[in-house]
Amino acid sequence: MKTVYSVTGMTCGGCVNRVKTTLAPLAESVEVTLEPPQAVLKSPKVDLPALNAALAKIGHYVLYEPIKTAANVQDLTNKNTEKFSWLSTYKPLIMVFFYILLVTLAVEFIYGEFSLHRFMPNFMAGFFLVFSFFKLLDLAGFASSYAMYDLLAKRVYSYGFVYPFIELALGIAYLINFKPMLTNAITLSVMLFSSIGVILAVMNKQKIKCACLGSGFSLPMTTVTIIEDLLMVAMAAWMLI
Repeated sequence: MKTVYSVTGMTCGGCVNRVKTTLAPLAESVEVTLEPPQAVLKSPKVDLPALNAALAKIGHYVLYEPIKTAANVQDLTNKNTEKFSWLSTYKPLIMVFFYILLVTLAVEFIYGEFSLHRFMPNFMAGFFLVFSFFKLLDLAGFASSYAMYDLLAKRVYSYGFVYPFIELALGIAYLINFKPMLTNAITLSVMLFSSIGVILAVMNKQKIKCACLGSGFSLPMTTVTIIEDLLMVAMAAWMLI
């Protein structure tokens, strides 16, 4: 039986060869590809932690939980339709947005009137502060997941370790109203560039995890992630006008 794993940390053909050579003794046969970044193991001899332990000795390569293959997708779908519904899948993301929205609206309530120019910076402050918090809970795990689809993180692995701090800085900047034009311009650039990698991953139908809430939640990469990024782009662009 073949098991398909997502692989992070691979950036070139040399990485593919190293991963394949390392995993070869641990399965009956091994196939590794860069696009999409995955490893197909036939009859693995050890479990996932043991496979990752072997990869850790040769670089920043990590295997993630098996992707559903064509042979079992239909069976899993029939048995778990309710369990894997859209609402249950995105419950963590929905709750985070709800709480940020609730707190931001509470601020407007205190002022006694709704001001869009005050609401939007406060909402974006909450967005960046909360989302950076989840990423920083497991910085290495986020960097590995982010490198699977972000255009810059694929080439410069260390960028995945820097990105959460960029979000943290933007959140503080919005919170203290630090040079709004500069803050919005940076947000527009960062989020627009980040969304390109997300769009390409969705268009290529890559079965990978979204790293927007770090590595603690298993959120699939879908159009929901695109909407999330482009919402920040639209808000930053609007405030620049």
